[in-house]
Amino acid sequence: MAKIIELPKLSPTMEEGTLVRWVKNEGDTINIDDLLAEVETDKATMEFRSFDKGTLLKKLIAEGAVARLGQPVAVLGAPGEDIAALIGGGAPPAPPAAAPEAPARAPEARDEKKTVPPPEMPRAGAQALAAMPGERGLAGVILAPSSPRVRRIARERAVDLDGLRGSGEHGRITEGDLAAPKAAHAAPGPSLEALLRPGDTVLDASPMRRTIARRLTEAKQSVPHFYLEADLAVEALAALREQLNAAAASPDEKISFNDLMIRACALSLREVPESNASWVDGKIVRYGRVDVSVAVAIDDGLLTPVVRHADALSVGAISRAVKDLAARAKARKLKPEEMTGGTFSISNLGMFGIDRFSAVINPPEGMILAVGAVRDVAVVRDGAVVPGKRLAVTLSCDHRVVDGALGARFLQKLRALVEAPMRILR
Repeated sequence: MAKIIELPKLSPTMEEGTLVRWVKNEGDTINIDDLLAEVETDKATMEFRSFDKGTLLKKLIAEGAVARLGQPVAVLGAPGEDIAALIGGGAPPAPPAAAPEAPARAPEARDEKKTVPPPEMPRAGAQALAAMPGERGLAGVILAPSSPRVRRIARERAVDLDGLRGSGEHGRITEGDLAAPKAAHAAPGPSLEALLRPGDTVLDASPMRRTIARRLTEAKQSVPHFYLEADLAVEALAALREQLNAAAASPDEKISFNDLMIRACALSLREVPESNASWVDGKIVRYGRVDVSVAVAIDDGLLTPVVRHADALSVGAISRAVKDLAARAKARKLKPEEMTGGTFSISNLGMFGIDRFSAVINPPEGMILAVGAVRDVAVVRDGAVVPGKRLAVTLSCDHRVVDGALGARFLQKLRALVEAPMRILR
């Protein structure tokens, strides 16, 4: 029997994806785990593999099209099987969120046990159930009508749907309604049309850019940031780097300042374990591992691949890991698990000539260190003005889990390591 194949969740934060390339063609035989297509998500270009077997009877979206999570993208079945009824006469079905709502049954006539469709329920049945006027909570209260997707997002954003007035048909709550309470007191911004002038260009935001915008907005709104700055003396660190690179067997083995700072941060987190923590669901999670997320700029945004157990790696191992992760990040070939689970982040703009800056925390991590450029400056040493090198760093802290004194202790350890860097090599 023919079956509609939907776009699956290919990364932890994925909500939609761009179908970059179909690997299989209509008429091809498909086996379980066969590669069907490549999909660009908010994080990387991922493999879309089949969970079923059969013949690829029809592709429902074209290459380059953007599909929502759970949207029908293909039909599998037996060779020659009639699928006209399944796909509505051959027209590609719309995403579930945009589909016409089926007539709702009266609340008293519903079977409450069927409010969540089983996995194999046909799409039309799932849409009909999602369109029902409301559902009863544990106490028997009629909750506002909403789709499973909207309810999931509401749980993630800690939004109480009970009593929330929806803007959709029959009072149905939409995704836009979930953001409405936060934006209710904001002054209305200018419309797109009012901003445009001759020569201006409007670009569609990619899934990655939309995810970055959403996550950073949520981070600044929900995480109480505070900032600690320090100016580190790095003459010894610069000399150590020169010695290491002079002994390198090839250019690929050369060490960057960023490699040394990652190692120094990892050791500082190990020595101040209270700072290696997150605020999650009203609790403090203190990590027994040191996994450092490293910001990598790519053409369409920013990725943060994770160097696992950075405190246990040598500087050379960290350098090799960062080079590999950065290369695959720019090629959009990172795996989801390589971009999640960090306990601390470091963002370095020194290579762009930026002296100092402040970075936005990458939730749920508790801190991020912004690293500027190494500067040649005049310093006073033993009463004389002599040449020196300074490096400005700014530590952004989540005040719910890291207080000022705790953040200062972390920076003290970091300063001690950077200004006496032989310990970094141990």
